[in-house]
Amino acid sequence: MDAIEATGLALAAFAGGAINAVAGGGSLVSFPALIAAGYPSKAANVTNSVALWPGYLSGNYAYRAELRPQRRRVAVLSVPSVLGALAGSVILLRTPETAFDAIVPFLILFACGLMIVQDRLSRWALSRRLASLDPDARPPVVLLATIFVLAVYGAYFGAGLGILTLAVLGILLPDDLQRSNALKGALSTVINAAAVLYFVAFGPVQWAPAAVMGVGAIAGGYLGVGVARRLGKRWLRVAVVTYGVAVALILLAR
Repeated sequence: MDAIEATGLALAAFAGGAINAVAGGGSLVSFPALIAAGYPSKAANVTNSVALWPGYLSGNYAYRAELRPQRRRVAVLSVPSVLGALAGSVILLRTPETAFDAIVPFLILFACGLMIVQDRLSRWALSRRLASLDPDARPPVVLLATIFVLAVYGAYFGAGLGILTLAVLGILLPDDLQRSNALKGALSTVINAAAVLYFVAFGPVQWAPAAVMGVGAIAGGYLGVGVARRLGKRWLRVAVVTYGVAVALILLAR
């Protein structure tokens, strides 16, 4: 890995960490960067998960005030998060490389579609709140089951996980938007931690790019929370979706 490649991957991870902190979908930037660097799709996916995970940690630190009153929620929802992430990790590593190559462009387009409808999805979620605002209330069973399914997807591919999670929390565990965003980040951290541990043990992690990208993801994750508190996300979303669609079309053409 030369200096140009390392710089490009670090910048992609910085952007990915920031986007994950703002809205989710950072893998739409960092994963294609690994593909462009010549890594096979499954190795790129696994390496991307390992590389971006530190960014979630720094995002949680920046959101520590919003997370402090939600410790019980995080603990309870971590159980289906870990179980789902392990299931998704197993499915990913058992998926043949050729099959994953065929699926990836559609997963990217799915994540782009989620980003396009994110605001509508959020408004829909807010209009259908079903649970109590009490932070100590027991999460409904349907939320536990839904978090499990989201964790499977998050470990398998993950782009757009934050968007889906925030919408689900808006419906089934309504709260202040920043607190929900903090909880979304905490659950994403747990999901990715479980996946990362499995990938480190059994997956084709490429450690050189993972290390370089991890540094960029930490910086992006921390700085991105500041952006989330005061920035309109429209142009960020347009740029990410445009980039993601272009990458998907290139992969389909191949």
